Amino acid sequence: MMSARLLKGAAVPVGAVVLALAVGALLVAATGGDPVDLGTQIVDRVLLDYWGLSDLLSRMSPLLLAGIAVAIPLRAGLYNVGAEGQIYMGGLFATVVALNLPAGVPMPVALLAASLAGALGGALWAGIAGVLKARRGIDEVVTTLLMNYVALNLVSYAASGPLKAPGAPYPYSPEIPEASFLPLLMADTEAHLGVIVGLLVAVLARFALGRTAWGYGVEVAGKSPGAATYAGIAVGRTTVIAFALGGAAAGLAGAFEVIGLKHRLYANFAAGYGYDGLVVAFLAAGDPVWSVISAAFMALLRTAATTLKSAGLDATAVTIVQGLIVLFAASGLALQRYGAFDRLLARRRRAAIPTAGSGAVS
Repeated sequence: MMSARLLKGAAVPVGAVVLALAVGALLVAATGGDPVDLGTQIVDRVLLDYWGLSDLLSRMSPLLLAGIAVAIPLRAGLYNVGAEGQIYMGGLFATVVALNLPAGVPMPVALLAASLAGALGGALWAGIAGVLKARRGIDEVVTTLLMNYVALNLVSYAASGPLKAPGAPYPYSPEIPEASFLPLLMADTEAHLGVIVGLLVAVLARFALGRTAWGYGVEVAGKSPGAATYAGIAVGRTTVIAFALGGAAAGLAGAFEVIGLKHRLYANFAAGYGYDGLVVAFLAAGDPVWSVISAAFMALLRTAATTLKSAGLDATAVTIVQGLIVLFAASGLALQRYGAFDRLLARRRRAAIPTAGSGAVS
């Protein structure tokens, strides 16, 4: 039974990826290219190359945390489209704390303070949408989407105003103290320990959702809010907590982008990771652990596109595959949500059952 549910849940995302890769390969072949050679180039330049692999890991960290930010509310039946803004608020909070720590603070304390500040920034920002949903029933898709623009403009204002480095020719903050730098995972690269923290967060989120009474309440509230209320589950509180936890994961991603990679704040410092987190979560069917695989895959496509372009090769097919995955995954989930697959299977089962007398020997 568990295997059947697992296969059913994986059918749409796996089908979307396979269809996207197949259509992408056909497009490459139709334009005179060689899809096998393109795949070989991606494997050689990303997966089997030290620098390519480090780029993949540095991109996987924010994608994974953004995916978890979407996945946790999704289990409660909520659509968090605001991971992008929550990432930016996390980066802003982490920068403010890192720049204002007293001199001589030990590195573990500085790292912990900046990381927690980032998580707090994301949680507070997402919590606003959660409260509006719980108290007033305001659509969370609208609020989280609009709040993205507010967050991006807040960061842009901070980097060009209160936090702007003295004498800087462009709007960016001073570099944070070295004590707040997140250690590297691979020497002399941009791959930092954020991806390891992301893996731990995925495991913790999976445990909390699958093995605790709170996680059971989230599941029930997501599938049947009426039944959850009848069972004594505080649906409103569950909504706010689910949003806040998701926002904390996204805020952590923003903090890691600042303390692990950029080391200063500026506008558009993490462009697009929050929106790609939606794809990561939907490909993982809302499962934080499966988000690890989908985040790695999306990071591979992002890295492949950049690497191929920098090598002077045509990366158009990779970009098209990214778009096709979104298109096929969204279409599949929509069909699944409205029961199209179940109706098709039921029709086939009825057709396979012999009618009365059809099996009689003449």
